[in-house]
Amino acid sequence: MITNNLSPLAIVLNTLFTPYKTRVPDVAKVNAAMITRGIIENESEIINDHIAFRTLGVPNLGIASFEKIFLHFGYEKRDYYFFEGKNLNAYWYAPPSDEYPRIFMSELRVTDLSKKVQHIINKYTKHITSDPVNALDLNDAEAVGDFFHKALWQLPTIEDYQILAEESEYAAWVIHNRYYLNHYTISVHEFSEEFNTIEKFNSFLESEGISLNTAGGKIKTSPDGLLKQSSTIAKMVEADFLGGQKMEIAGSYVEFAERLALPEFKHLERTKIQRNHRREGFESANADKIFESTYSEQTRSMK
Repeated sequence: MITNNLSPLAIVLNTLFTPYKTRVPDVAKVNAAMITRGIIENESEIINDHIAFRTLGVPNLGIASFEKIFLHFGYEKRDYYFFEGKNLNAYWYAPPSDEYPRIFMSELRVTDLSKKVQHIINKYTKHITSDPVNALDLNDAEAVGDFFHKALWQLPTIEDYQILAEESEYAAWVIHNRYYLNHYTISVHEFSEEFNTIEKFNSFLESEGISLNTAGGKIKTSPDGLLKQSSTIAKMVEADFLGGQKMEIAGSYVEFAERLALPEFKHLERTKIQRNHRREGFESANADKIFESTYSEQTRSMK
């Protein structure tokens, strides 16, 4: 995690992370437990594998708009992913240098949904007649950071939120949370041998009372076996809705990733393995189940 780097990109990332940490209690809980157990001495030692955002695929929004921010700061667009069952497109973006996290950006394929759901989404977004990112001074890091928390459309009604959730829990999450940071990811392979695999780290998390997403199993593993991921279950948070109504909805969560060394680098000593020696990119089957960290089938188990 970046704490002392005052580059424009670091300012943007820190602006994102501060409210996320406040609203996601598992961040502080996991960090405190890691310090208590001696896994880390302080939070600055945590390596952030990636952060993730959710967007709506409607005119002037979606990935085509949102990615402009990070491309400006030197990120490079990489692989495309399609999630048929969830009606999502996604890409990942490589950072300008290794001290920054990768970015995973997804977009709801709104036109693939029912006319009823399309109508609700359009009701909230139709007034956005130009790309809001184009109006940003991307050289002003503080303004960019503030943009992530800017209300681009009005709060939804509880009724609209519930209708969306019936067909697409992703749609409901975005219509309320907008561009709020969906999750950040702790690189567990950077820790000491006692905790440097997903299996070991999950055991540690559960010993601390952290509940894990069980969709597709607690550990999501790529077919090549070189990318393993797990995540907490999003806590329910009291949310404001149009008309002053309130209801608990799923917030954000924390992810954990283990990237193993590529076959040609397995002979290296653990201390000699660098980021470029490890499995890169993402895996659609893994990500498909990680998405469900905010879904009701998982959050119900927290009640």
